[in-house]
Amino acid sequence: MRLAGKSALITGAARGIGRAFAEAYAGEGATVAIADINLEAAEKTAAEIGGRAYAVMLDVSDQASIDAAVKAVETKTGGLDILINNAALFDLAPIVDITRASYEKLFSVNVAGTLFMLQAAARSMIARGKGGRIINMASQAGRRGEPPVGVYCATKAAVISLTQSAGLDLIKHRINVNGIAPGVVDSDMWDQVDALFAKYENRPRGEKKRLVGEGVPYGRMGKPQDLTGMAIFLASSEAEYIVAQTYNVDGGQWMS
Repeated sequence: MRLAGKSALITGAARGIGRAFAEAYAGEGATVAIADINLEAAEKTAAEIGGRAYAVMLDVSDQASIDAAVKAVETKTGGLDILINNAALFDLAPIVDITRASYEKLFSVNVAGTLFMLQAAARSMIARGKGGRIINMASQAGRRGEPPVGVYCATKAAVISLTQSAGLDLIKHRINVNGIAPGVVDSDMWDQVDALFAKYENRPRGEKKRLVGEGVPYGRMGKPQDLTGMAIFLASSEAEYIVAQTYNVDGGQWMS
């Protein structure tokens, strides 16, 4: 098992991609904090995963909640080895319809949440003196602009840039910071995405999801489980020399 004895915290882990990461990490021997703003859902997920998983309340837009979550992991396991910054929100609207409230909400979670969660984890890892791994979830949306998705694209571009800067800064402490950029992934979030495209592009529900799936070179939308191999690799000793990179795991949608 490649993560045996490691302590991980995964944000937004009660469902979807975060849950898939938690299941995979537990299967590789890690003890996993299922950190989520919905504590009841996190507790249910932890119970279903089994003995290596436990629930932690976390609102990444609140500094006190971030600090409390990291402290809870330290108390439970003795220290934090791996962080996956997975929690994120999505919204879309034409540029002329973007609201300040939507902008502030997405940047608060997707960018500030990633930064200050990363910071708290790094401080804990530095104090412990054993290095660590931090994995930030970006997106193909961070590689390019998309007409109705301006704010979300901007947040994920910021995550890619932050991954580079943090990776270069923290490697002196033997903390490897890297990222994963998924393409379109069939999850609960994509049901919301599809509904928004139906509204703004005047499409029937489900049509946008079908079209984007057909447009993936691999031939289908991704599944959360398609991302777990990269997440395990980046957290393992095999990725020791990888620093400040963001890897596309998207079925061939983007090449960089």
